[in-house]
Amino acid sequence: MALKASELSVGDTHAERLVEDLKRTQIVMYAGASGDYNPVHTDEVFTTQVAGYPSVFAHGMLTMGMTGKMLTNYVGDGRLTEYGVRFTNQVFPGDTLDATATVTEVADGIVALEVSTVNQNGVEVLKGTAKARVD
Repeated sequence: MALKASELSVGDTHAERLVEDLKRTQIVMYAGASGDYNPVHTDEVFTTQVAGYPSVFAHGMLTMGMTGKMLTNYVGDGRLTEYGVRFTNQVFPGDTLDATATVTEVADGIVALEVSTVNQNGVEVLKGTAKARVD
């Protein structure tokens, strides 16, 4: 069933769990799919001993993609007209991510949303906005 503008109000939210216990394998699979083999995402020795991070970490675009799936689950496939984010913290193996979309405006068949993804500690790892066509 398509999301309808008449059913939406400012302040409405939609939330989903994106991933529970993110695996290193998922991060490496994303590296292969995206072609982004930066060693901070795949090489533990480089990441900890050279780059100085506590562990390898996920690509920001992996987090954005998972959050985007939550958005299309909410508004429907092919309805997003805008989607932009800032990566606010790193996502590490073992993290559990939850995303929320909050309606900020409904006008002329378009819903505007604020988007936030947080880890299991409530730390925001992604913040952004989206717009979608609604019937």
